[in-house]
This record gives sequence, structure tokens and C-alpha cells, in this order.
Amino acid sequence: MSAAAPARRRIYLMRHAQVRYFRGEHHHDVLLTEAGRVQAAAAADALREVSFDRVITSGLPRTLETARAIAPNAKLEENPALREIESGEIRGVAPEVVQEMMATAFRGIVPLDTCFLGGETIGELLDRVVPEIDALLEDESWDVVLLVLHGAVNRAILSWALTGDRIFLGAFEQAPACINVLDVDREGSFNVRAVGHTPYDPVHVHAVRQTTMELLWQEYLDARGRNP
Repeated sequence: MSAAAPARRRIYLMRHAQVRYFRGEHHHDVLLTEAGRVQAAAAADALREVSFDRVITSGLPRTLETARAIAPNAKLEENPALREIESGEIRGVAPEVVQEMMATAFRGIVPLDTCFLGGETIGELLDRVVPEIDALLEDESWDVVLLVLHGAVNRAILSWALTGDRIFLGAFEQAPACINVLDVDREGSFNVRAVGHTPYDPVHVHAVRQTTMELLWQEYLDARGRNP
């Protein structure tokens, strides 16, 4: 008789749906675009048969709005420690410098002392995110949890899940409203089932090939064109 499979719990890890960052609001306050609401609705349809024991967001409006679309009847938890990596002040910085910072922000294995757009370091991001994931795993009250978070935060969690170490793998592209699926056993060992699944375009036929940071650079240029 074969040994019983270890009990595993499931984490659905999402990035919030599409927003636009350079339209006058503080980046903490941006809301979903019309396309973002369509993306969130597609994710909700894909997850319609899943019952979540906990739904956790960063508390930023874009994660709350996405989570409400996915789990409209759930009590949404807000954990500010899981907010997106904090950028520095880039107004007044030469455009070519901003472009270089954006182009290299998530390239390869990112050193822990790398500052994101002149702000928070990758190490500081891991310092606040990893303990929250450890605390989540210590809570035995849940079987299925939904985390609606952010691109860099998701990369940090995926990197931790795969390596068990303070390593940041930048190449985990996180499209808007994408879904990652992770199973974790009682010892904290992960199996990664899916990464970056986008229900609105499952095999990325219609997706652009730019990274999220390359698209952010284009948004930045567009905003400078409107407000030189």
C-alpha cells in the first residue's frame, strides 16, 4: 500500500488588474481601468467554483477592487506589509536614467541591495513580505486562500516558494489580473502549479511582448508628453 499523500493547502496568488499610474493620482490611489475591470471579471469566472477561506489584499485600492470582483461575498483582509515595492521620486530625474532603472528593475536574479526606481531595496521588500507568508502558513484555519497583490510582491513570494531563500527572480512576469497557483504542505514545502495564467488571454495570443516595466516606461513617456 502506498503512503498517503501529504496534506496540502492551496494559495491562489493574483496580481491586481490593469491600472494607469501617471494620470495625476498618487500611485497608491489608482483604480482599475475599464480593461482592468474586464480582466478581473475574466479571473472571477475562472475561479467561480473555488471557495476561499481567506481573501487577503494589500489594502491598496487596486487590490481591493480586483478582490471584490473575484470574491464579492468574502470578507476582505488588508495587509499593508504586502503593498507593492515602494519607488523613489523620479520627477526631475533624466529620462534616460529613468528608462535604465525601469529596464533593469526585474532582470535576472536581482541583487538584494538594488533600489526600485531609487526607492525601496529588494532586500527590504523581502524583509516585509516573507514574514507575512510565514505567518499565513502558521495559521492552520484555512485550506484555500486568495492573495490579491502586486507584481514585485508576487515575484518575491514565487521566488521564496521555489528556493526557500532570500532570492528575487525577476523574470516571473506578472501580467494584470494573472493567477499563480501554489500548493503548500504542512512542513512549508511548495509545489508551484501555475504561474502568470491570464484567463482573458490564456496562452497570451493577444498579449503584448513587452514586460510590465517596459509598458510602465511607455506610460511614463505618454504622461510626460501630456504634462511636459
